[in-house]
Amino acid sequence: MTRIPVWKSITSELEGEIARGLYRPGDKLPTEAELSRRFGVNRHTARRALADLAARGIVNSRRGAGVFVTAAPLDYPIGGKVRFAQNIRASGRLPGRRSLRIETRPASTEEAAALSLAPGEAVIVYEGLSLAEDMPIAHFISCFPAAPLPGLPETLTEVVSITEALRRNGVSDYTRLSTRLSATLASPTQALHLGLRDGAPLLRSESVNQDPEGRPVEYGLTWFVGERVTLIVGDGANG
Repeated sequence: MTRIPVWKSITSELEGEIARGLYRPGDKLPTEAELSRRFGVNRHTARRALADLAARGIVNSRRGAGVFVTAAPLDYPIGGKVRFAQNIRASGRLPGRRSLRIETRPASTEEAAALSLAPGEAVIVYEGLSLAEDMPIAHFISCFPAAPLPGLPETLTEVVSITEALRRNGVSDYTRLSTRLSATLASPTQALHLGLRDGAPLLRSESVNQDPEGRPVEYGLTWFVGERVTLIVGDGANG
């Protein structure tokens, strides 16, 4: 009889445990070292078993974080109201953000045009990662006009929600003025932040949001992880 390779036996065992719910979507699997001890094999064999699960989409590897059971992509409506936290909670997950930088600098030509500013006028730049249950689902860069929002940089360090940060600085509400969607590939830096391989597919959103008086208040670029988010565009996408 043909002997089944050890790595395939490990793969089968782990796949069965996932199917029985011992590891649920989003759960982290044991490390290579832990699997090596459990099954009495070297780390190369454990690594090959995990690679087979990843190749079949059962798990995904996040650089520096580990290997996780693949979660179903969450639905993310793109509608008139722009509410990240509300969209994530609607999917049954806990929203979060990780700040990468907050700075005030002169606007680029593109940013000035989007926010109806004079060339070189100051903007507040907020860059970070959007999270769902601690899983990075997007990399974002948001720009705000600095003059009417002098307290925004400090507020962004105090609250997770951009909506709340804007409310505390006098913007009671805002809606989406325009959105452009395109496909792109993750840069090495984005791959590192998002726990992806270099060149993984991303969905790029370029949007402008306006306050109740019709003044542009935010120009944003967001790169969603294609395998973790399904963008929904249409009349029902008003989350």
